Amino acid sequence: MSMRYTKAELEELVYAQLENLNAIHDLLRIIKTQNELLHNANKKLSEEIAEFKQMQYTKASTKLRPV
Repeated sequence: MSMRYTKAELEELVYAQLENLNAIHDLLRIIKTQNELLHNANKKLSEEIAEFKQMQYTKASTKLRPV
């Protein structure tokens, strides 16, 4: 049971697939941008946490020193 398509029907299918591929491409570009933003935010947060821990360590060590 083979299906027969007219040229117009095949063109319609191909253009619909092309539209879908373009939409997927746009979504992937958005996701890539969001991923870069998240990566930068995570990097900055990690740096801030490291600085905070260093400050806490410095404060704790100065409190432990005998006067």
